[in-house]
Amino acid sequence: MSARASVIATAAISPLGEGDGALPDLTPGAVARVAIERDDEMVSLGFQRPYAARLPAGLPGGAPEVDRAQAILLRCLDSLIDAVLPLRSGARVGFVVGTSSGGMRSAERLFAARSRAEEPSEALARAATYFAPFNVAERQLAARVGASIASMQIVTACAASTWAIGVGLRWLQRGKVDLVIAGGYDALGPFVASGFECLRATSATLPAPFRIGRDGMALGEGAGLVALVREGDESGRPVRFLVSGFGASTDAVHITAPDRTGGGLARAGAAALADARLEAGACALVSAHATATPYNDAMESKALVTLFGERAPVVHPFKAEIGHTLGAAGALETLALGASVARQVAPAAAGKGELDVEAPARLLSAATPLAIDAGLKLSAAFGGANASLVVERSGARSAPVARVRRPVYLVGFAHAAEVDVARIAAASGHEADKVARADALSLLLATSIAGLDPARLAGAGIIVGHGLGTLDINDRFYQRVLSKGPTGAEPRVFPPTSPNLMPGQVAIYFGLTGPSAALASGVGGALQPLELAAELVAAGDADRMVVASVDVLGPTSRQVLAAAFPGASTATDGAVAALLSADPAGSLARVDLDREGRGLTHETLLAELQRLSSGP
Repeated sequence: MSARASVIATAAISPLGEGDGALPDLTPGAVARVAIERDDEMVSLGFQRPYAARLPAGLPGGAPEVDRAQAILLRCLDSLIDAVLPLRSGARVGFVVGTSSGGMRSAERLFAARSRAEEPSEALARAATYFAPFNVAERQLAARVGASIASMQIVTACAASTWAIGVGLRWLQRGKVDLVIAGGYDALGPFVASGFECLRATSATLPAPFRIGRDGMALGEGAGLVALVREGDESGRPVRFLVSGFGASTDAVHITAPDRTGGGLARAGAAALADARLEAGACALVSAHATATPYNDAMESKALVTLFGERAPVVHPFKAEIGHTLGAAGALETLALGASVARQVAPAAAGKGELDVEAPARLLSAATPLAIDAGLKLSAAFGGANASLVVERSGARSAPVARVRRPVYLVGFAHAAEVDVARIAAASGHEADKVARADALSLLLATSIAGLDPARLAGAGIIVGHGLGTLDINDRFYQRVLSKGPTGAEPRVFPPTSPNLMPGQVAIYFGLTGPSAALASGVGGALQPLELAAELVAAGDADRMVVASVDVLGPTSRQVLAAAFPGASTATDGAVAALLSADPAGSLARVDLDREGRGLTHETLLAELQRLSSGP
């Protein structure tokens, strides 16, 4: 069986347009189209750096009460489903998407209602979760294809959709499904914009990646999806491009700032290339993360030198055209890369100014014909998460055979009902007073991980599952924005609003430099972290993976549970962590991949681990 996946259909919505119009202009000689501009709504709200890229008028449409991210995702999904139907009889379908903020536009309305002491309706409470747009889309997809689907939502911030496409590749390689729809989505709103501005990550003008004087990014919105099948299973449909490699890593250095050596991102890129059985020199084009912040671009340049040495590939910084579309960024940038590979044209780079010799990159002023057999996509995110994909031109080389999969073993688990800073400090070697500064979710999660064998943690990866995730700290952050405006946003409070910050925080404590991701798939996804972590160990992405789930329920999350999910209203605070390994030494049980389990909380995962460890 081929290790590669064929992209047989794509769908995209970006501030540049829809379909192929959402992507760079690949007409030879064309300059970059820039959709970023001074944003009237952000000006009216008092943003000091009010530059953003919104979707063109009329996209995605929909009623005002419909969550904007949901409308964007559904618009994109509708066009893709039309392109892949009808399916062959008995085909199994997967749906894997990434997002940074999910239903945050609805959550903003919920937080505003709470500021007025109003009780939210069931509809608003349900829509205000990270998984609400995803749940609506998966139901719509299942109805359209006329069958149940395997589904998962990844909330690994700005690397989420790169991860989603990688997971789709792994599902096809294992034979879990026959067709995967994968990608990501996000909508632009004041919550996220306030956060990035208070971190001083946004530009006062227009982004200028890899150039002197660059001062940050501009936010955007959109969605991008690909339909993937195993190479050779296209059923006569044309192949747009191939996805042949996936890799991921964690910096384990800082929760928001990148590893300035570029080591973490380089490891992810190297893993993707190794997965594709390609040398770096085979990639003539790199789709860069390229946020145009001073440190990120410098870090990425170092990663490129580590990967490519003196042979500099052409670099495409797509965010300078459409803004940072967060959960959609990896997917839209992969689509742009795939289009370049298919057309054999490298796109122009947006941005003005002299190139920075401290952050070198080979940028093109106009779209240029180029022999591109393969390209590399790089993504980075809060929590030090890195992800990478390799895409190839169909027919450029013979198909590599999929690697042999390995058995996976449960070698330990632990749980915690309350934070124990001393326990974390003792297990991690970090000073207790510094550990205590972390957010409550990270501390409870770290307390459970501290109960695992510390000798087997270093170098492992981590997958963290969420139900309502960071809803309470999100409310705390946004209440200050509501009362004081964007200039009143608290820089220390914003990072923990990302569900992906927790795996990044504990990665720092315990040296978890393997793949890291966070999941938030809804009330039925409690065992998905166990499945995904086992997938990565079986596929050789990591020798060891930590599986974890955590719940800390405050007034906001309890209000949402009571209004929209009464069956989970008795949930308690707690965290559970397990260690999976390819090494059977000390194993409690062998772990099968497809896990079935319902429930919103960490308690469901704990019960499954206890069942596994008790034997047959």
